[in-house]
Amino acid sequence: MNYLTISFTHKNTDITIREKLAFNSEEKLRNAYEKLRKIEFINEVIILSTCNRVEIITSVKEPLKAIEPIFKVLSEITNISIEELEGRGDTYEDSGAIHHLFSVISSLDSLVIGETQIVGQVKEAFKFSYENGYSSQKLARAMHYAFRCASTVRNSTSISKNPVSVSSVAVNKAKEILGNLGGYSAVIVGAGEMSRLACEHLIKNGVNLIILNRDLTKAQELADSLDGFVRVEPFSNLKEYINNFRLLFSATGAPHTVITKDMVEETDFERYWFDIAVPRDIEECNCENINIFSVDDLEQIVTKNRALRDEEARVAYSIVGKFTMDFFKWLESLSVDPLIKEIRAKAKEASLKELKRAISKKYLPAEYEKEVEKILHQAFNTFLHTPTKNLRLFAEEPESDIIVQSMQKIFGLESQKKKTIDTYKCEYQMDKDL
Repeated sequence: MNYLTISFTHKNTDITIREKLAFNSEEKLRNAYEKLRKIEFINEVIILSTCNRVEIITSVKEPLKAIEPIFKVLSEITNISIEELEGRGDTYEDSGAIHHLFSVISSLDSLVIGETQIVGQVKEAFKFSYENGYSSQKLARAMHYAFRCASTVRNSTSISKNPVSVSSVAVNKAKEILGNLGGYSAVIVGAGEMSRLACEHLIKNGVNLIILNRDLTKAQELADSLDGFVRVEPFSNLKEYINNFRLLFSATGAPHTVITKDMVEETDFERYWFDIAVPRDIEECNCENINIFSVDDLEQIVTKNRALRDEEARVAYSIVGKFTMDFFKWLESLSVDPLIKEIRAKAKEASLKELKRAISKKYLPAEYEKEVEKILHQAFNTFLHTPTKNLRLFAEEPESDIIVQSMQKIFGLESQKKKTIDTYKCEYQMDKDL
């Protein structure tokens, strides 16, 4: 089993390219999955697409042979040249891929270190892939361990205390520009998670909110969940509101811009627009009195945040390193063949022990020892034939891990104290079982 991840993030890919890479519609996402699964060297795949990253996480037969076909598929989907993609994407193999996954889900590779959204985003990506048959045992193992790693990082460090997100950074930037935000009104375009976070931080700063979203019901649900002065307006009124208020935060999931140049009117006051969507919601325009900040423009505040969290990040990385090593040790322990060998060895040991005892107590003449040993060997081979056959049949199924761990526990084959059964239980599966 091999793991391979190709990663495009805020670190290696600017927002223009990330917009083209973003899988912001189910149709585009499914198309990518279907093409990637047809690559003969790929067993399983998960696509993680957020405002700051696109990760192609795979289980592969041969990493080196899978890399070029993956870049080719991405090129076909995005119309970005293979050379451009290869020059930007970071490639991680095996332990490097697992270490990277654990770092990502622990928010150590995020634009804002310590942000808490990434766990939910990974969970949703895994859920979509798993439930649609694009991933199974091999990536599920890695994901389950990744969720445990992220939980340990959260509980063992203060890196996620006073959680920071791109939305909160945008609000901080507005506060840095305007000072006290109390009494201002802000237009919020979109009603998803990024918008909700922006609303919460704005309300904490005393800002009145006007939410516009194509789905009015969803906008009203967001407004009702907030404790502040919030009103909902029809999306058809967007042009009016962007030209009458100083602050705007836009975070829709639209595959194209929703605020275009032709909608903008001149005003005699400065406007500050925060486009925290990828692809961007706001069309580029050199409009007087409008200052547009995209995700990548918030780097200065992010850098300050990173400096404050460096010490906690070092502790977190040591946890990620340990989990990476433990993961591969755990994988070794799940192999069916060593388990079968150990069970047979136990059966042989017990048989020979009882045979020696029978001879020593004169229950059996010593000269019969070799013949009886052959009979006992044949007996436990016959008895273990069906369990051995079934174990090998189950080897590639997700439930095989639980079966192997159960048998290790039942037969007392665990060489060291370690978590069993629950190791394979991740937050997504727990949610599903409730």
